[in-house]
Amino acid sequence: MSLSRKMLRDIKVNKTQFIAIFLMAFLGIFAYCGICGEYYGLEETSADFYSETNLADGWIYKSSFSDADLDKINNFTTQAERQSVISAVGEFDNDPDITLHFVESNTISKFYLSEGKEFDVNDESGVWLDKRFADAKELNVGDNITFKFDGKTIEKEIKGIGYSPEYVYMSSTTSITPNFDEVGFAYLPYKAYPDDIEYNRLLVKYNQSNDSFKEKLDDSVSYLSFTMQEDHVSVAQFNEEMAQHKMMGNIFPILFILITFLTLLTAMTRIVTHQRTQIGILKAVGFKDRTIILHFISYGFFPVLAGSVLGLVTGSMIIPQMFYPSMTTRYTLPSWNPGFDMSFVYVAALLVFSSVFVTYLTCRSISKENPANTMRPKAPNISSNSFFEKSRLWKHLSFNFRWNWRDARRNKFRALMAIIGVMGCVALLIAAFGMNDSMNDLKTWEYDEINHFESKLSISNNPSQMELYYVINETNGSFIMQMPIEIKSNSHENTGVLLVSNDTDLISYTDSNKNPIEIKEGEVSISAKMAQYFNLSIGDKIKWHIVGSDEWVKSEIGQIHGEPISQGLIMSPDTLEDEGLNFTPNGIVTSQKFGENVNSIKSVSTIEDMEESWSEMTSSVMMMVYVVTIVAVLLAVLVLYNLGILSFTEMEREVATLKVLGFKTNFLRRLLLTQNLIFTVIGFVLGIPIGFYFMTLMMDAAGESLYYIPTLTWGNIILSALITFTISIAVNLMFSDRIRELNMVEALKDVE
Repeated sequence: MSLSRKMLRDIKVNKTQFIAIFLMAFLGIFAYCGICGEYYGLEETSADFYSETNLADGWIYKSSFSDADLDKINNFTTQAERQSVISAVGEFDNDPDITLHFVESNTISKFYLSEGKEFDVNDESGVWLDKRFADAKELNVGDNITFKFDGKTIEKEIKGIGYSPEYVYMSSTTSITPNFDEVGFAYLPYKAYPDDIEYNRLLVKYNQSNDSFKEKLDDSVSYLSFTMQEDHVSVAQFNEEMAQHKMMGNIFPILFILITFLTLLTAMTRIVTHQRTQIGILKAVGFKDRTIILHFISYGFFPVLAGSVLGLVTGSMIIPQMFYPSMTTRYTLPSWNPGFDMSFVYVAALLVFSSVFVTYLTCRSISKENPANTMRPKAPNISSNSFFEKSRLWKHLSFNFRWNWRDARRNKFRALMAIIGVMGCVALLIAAFGMNDSMNDLKTWEYDEINHFESKLSISNNPSQMELYYVINETNGSFIMQMPIEIKSNSHENTGVLLVSNDTDLISYTDSNKNPIEIKEGEVSISAKMAQYFNLSIGDKIKWHIVGSDEWVKSEIGQIHGEPISQGLIMSPDTLEDEGLNFTPNGIVTSQKFGENVNSIKSVSTIEDMEESWSEMTSSVMMMVYVVTIVAVLLAVLVLYNLGILSFTEMEREVATLKVLGFKTNFLRRLLLTQNLIFTVIGFVLGIPIGFYFMTLMMDAAGESLYYIPTLTWGNIILSALITFTISIAVNLMFSDRIRELNMVEALKDVE
């Protein structure tokens, strides 16, 4: 009981250090459980959704799958289902694009019902509609909706509203983020097709490797293309998002936990050093070494335990809710629930166990001393003169530098802790500001250096050529054609975007270093990131086709361009026609704002709309940036404050001696400030490359469609330096009053 009361008194006296220990343990576990809880929640929720809806293992594309084709493929699959997937337009003012799925049995990639009645393949009067689209259009079960496609018009009653595992992520032709007022999907029974149906998509499930299945597929039927589950646009995009969050959850809590140990070690070293006499008295009155060690271990155990438990409980409850609002703008799931994994408990337990071990290290040496030696002050560390100290240059250096050099050599461990602490803080700041710079740089590159138009007009289906040329003349615009494509090369496949445009000042092309380039007539240009993926260079051959078309094209790479957001191919209309395809524009870019109501123009997107979509797309990444920045500043304050206390405690007798010898308080301030700044400079310089590495890891996980040039700007370095050195100097000034109020008699009497 007496030792417990002593512990409570010591914690009260040193409350700042123990609050710091508690906060570091809390933040470390809070960040780990929160970020990973979000990741595990997404993983578990999506896995359950995919499992419940029986998401396809692969999609086979062909203009028409016959019964014979189905029989052949059934020989090496566990399940197969045909669908006719058609692009349609909803009968609304803005002519929204709706992808219709006429399904044969609804057994693979099933429609997930949210409201209404279950999907019925025999109910040819009904349609089952995308919930996000239905909400945007304020449609309900029982309403009628009309679709137009291929010159046909059908009207159906909405029998159900829900979700599809193939549309967790839905791309939009008018913006980076999906606008559910303009895009959606619907499931219908095959009997609802107005004519003889031709199935152009085959969904399959199989119990074998992808390569093995594809080999059997190649030997059985002819087909257009095959997409594996992990390469499906929706699945791949969502997996990339989860991978980024998982990487963040694994890296940054490690820094928290390491700095927690650092904070704990510095605080306990200070307390044990300050209480040598008390420890000696406890030994003298009969307390055993084991009891004393357990007493001091409890100093680290209880704050870390409390912080870990609080972080464990609150992390997965709070952090996921910070990210879900931004993610729901891009992704669609029936529910968004944080997850839990036993690794959260293991990490928290490991942190508590490690804190016990770290605390034991600080007091084990003193426990071996006899009571008489323990009651004496600790002998200062002794270091022999180094080669540098024996040189002639040494005598010409200032007393300030020489004193700090020798103090650092005597207290190498303290110097190392200071440098490591600053390195961790600087690495986080560099990474956070670097991501912010990179995202802003991508935005500037795309919307200032490449695209110079004011508006992008989306052309409706079956437009009037007279109206289109009227719009072109009125706006001085230019036709463009943007289509999703699939590319094959070097035994690899990938999807991208084809951009076909006339020679116009509204769109500029750049290389991977942002330098202007010209894509000449007859040249096919591939984006730099796509070229890296396929390991292509100028002169190499590729094979590609427009998604939905049976016609494959072989092209030679004539140029490689840099594109920050959309990866794929660029060419002129004449080049496209030389490749054997028709130039069918689906958009117009113009330097003017267009507000007329023209039937042939489906929608208008201004450059401001696109920049807003970019901001929505990167909102979750920017949330990471803000969190990391705040945490880095907090870490810097806690680490430098604790190290400042430790330094002052260990140098208290030396500072008192210097005051007795006549050194003024201002000189002693500069003495301590010099040491602090030297350690900060070393930690800052070493933290820059680590921060740059962290930044590249985060940017690499940002998505396959983003192409960036990793750069470290002077603005980033200067801002990080400003924050770090401001905190360092401010913390040092906090100890100025302690130097002035230092009781020299008390500080030196132990040496009597």
